[in-house]
Amino acid sequence: MKILLTGVDGQVGFELHRALAPLGRIVASSRSGALSGGGQAHGLDLSSAEAISATLDSLEPQVVVNPAAYTAVDRSESEPEQAHQVNARAPAVMADWCARRGALLIHYSTDYVFNGESDRPWREHDPTGPLGVYGASKLAGEEAIRASGCRHLILRTAWVYSSRFANFLKTMLRLGAERDELGVVSDQIGAPTTARGLAEVSAALLARIDSLDGERLGTFHCVHAGQTSWHGFAEAIFARAVESGLLPRAPLVRPIGTVDYPTPARRPPYSVLDCSRLREVHGLSLPEWQDGLDCVIGELAAR
Repeated sequence: MKILLTGVDGQVGFELHRALAPLGRIVASSRSGALSGGGQAHGLDLSSAEAISATLDSLEPQVVVNPAAYTAVDRSESEPEQAHQVNARAPAVMADWCARRGALLIHYSTDYVFNGESDRPWREHDPTGPLGVYGASKLAGEEAIRASGCRHLILRTAWVYSSRFANFLKTMLRLGAERDELGVVSDQIGAPTTARGLAEVSAALLARIDSLDGERLGTFHCVHAGQTSWHGFAEAIFARAVESGLLPRAPLVRPIGTVDYPTPARRPPYSVLDCSRLREVHGLSLPEWQDGLDCVIGELAAR
């Protein structure tokens, strides 16, 4: 089967490029037309509906996998049009094309579609209520996909990181090498999720494409098991980094409140996603978030 994969110059796209390779012929695409680390990709500007339609008509994929997104959460508050173009209108164009051609669309969304005011992990059917432009744009993308009637899987995830690209773990390792002490927010709770784990679940789903129908399609939550705060995640990162020799010593990590670290965009205070539907319907789940962290730290230590 032919698979169009967007965003291969991002951390999820990079991992998907590797994980999906055994399943078919992948046409990798990025806005720059380049692969991370060198090599050529298909140039695709997701801010242009015409470019998306032309690419789909030319390639005629059986599957479209779309991890690409406008992910600058704070900047989206001042660039709402750009965020909605990539996060809402681009998926709508893809979904309409897939509906007409009978293709499968795999799309990735976010915990930011919820307002974070909950005392239990969020389920797929819970009422949404994004707090900012980023979450609203991602929710609009989800709604457009559902309205199209195309065969689709929407995987909502959260707190994604990997051993490559810019992310919280990489920032902590840099700051930990530079400082003896730093403050990290302790009143936002979520489940750190590896890009590789998300890609492996995606590959397992796509491998059973012939049986994807009915309740096996739709929206699923996919994060690592367990939960922690950004502060707890940072402390775990530093502990593992010292154990593996990536850092000579761990800095003191002070817990601070969200009010002490103001940002243009509001963050949901509780972002844990309930992944029981993915486990019950597909028999798939990710291990505890600490196990994912061990794998990523191991990758970095092996370089």
